[in-house]
Amino acid sequence: MSHEAQETHEPETPHLDFQGTTPYEDYVKADVLTHLQHTLSDDPGEMVFLVTTQVMELWFTVVVHEWETAAKALRKDDVPVAIAALKRSVRELEALNASWKPLGQLTPAQFNSYRSALGEGSGFQSAMYRRMEFLLGDKSASMLVPHRGSPRVHAELEKALHEPSLYDEVLRLLARRGHAVPESVLRRDVSRRYEPSDEVEAVWAAIYSGDESAELARLGEALSDVAELVWRWRNDHLVATRRAMGAKPGTGGSAGVAWLEKRARKNVFPELWTARSYV
Repeated sequence: MSHEAQETHEPETPHLDFQGTTPYEDYVKADVLTHLQHTLSDDPGEMVFLVTTQVMELWFTVVVHEWETAAKALRKDDVPVAIAALKRSVRELEALNASWKPLGQLTPAQFNSYRSALGEGSGFQSAMYRRMEFLLGDKSASMLVPHRGSPRVHAELEKALHEPSLYDEVLRLLARRGHAVPESVLRRDVSRRYEPSDEVEAVWAAIYSGDESAELARLGEALSDVAELVWRWRNDHLVATRRAMGAKPGTGGSAGVAWLEKRARKNVFPELWTARSYV
């Protein structure tokens, strides 16, 4: 064997010399992302709180994209594309929910050390989270009020308010497939919060009583996975808040834990859960 063959060659050096910023920076905008953190207190823990909240906002954005993709596919009767988007969102919701871990151990003293920096800021004021809620069918025109000072954001939320939710598109698909979804549900005012229907419950019970591998049953399970993780998100939020501040009022003027407890009791896509009692 030749001496050259015995030598261990170093991997080829990657291209390092660029005329301007790196292609990675041009695509990801990492320099922008990592310079958006402007803390308002001297407490070192505030940075964790701020970055974690910003990460949550990015995950909200991805989840909204997936659910809008699913809704668009359902309008075209393309259930496989919708299920694929919902399954991706499940992984994204898992990552989103894990965002509570850095905040879930906050003691009252630790949170109080920078709480005043939040002023009246509160998570319920998040426009992207509100778009998530609207896609889930949990709508309220009053939730547009905090965003009147931001015309673009307000317009996007108003558009989302008056569009069918993801669940509305599911129920319209079920009707087109011959299931007895009542006209009162199909023609409801989609700008209002979705209310459970006994007839829709019966439709899901029939679907679940059939072939488990059928397309609509698989769609129901994908939606159930989403709904479960939304419920877990709300409960993790409740637990983290209770641990950090007890029963004190929330920073945005809400009832704090009491308001979160009320939210945590609600299920999205409600008939998917109640129908299981009749299968």
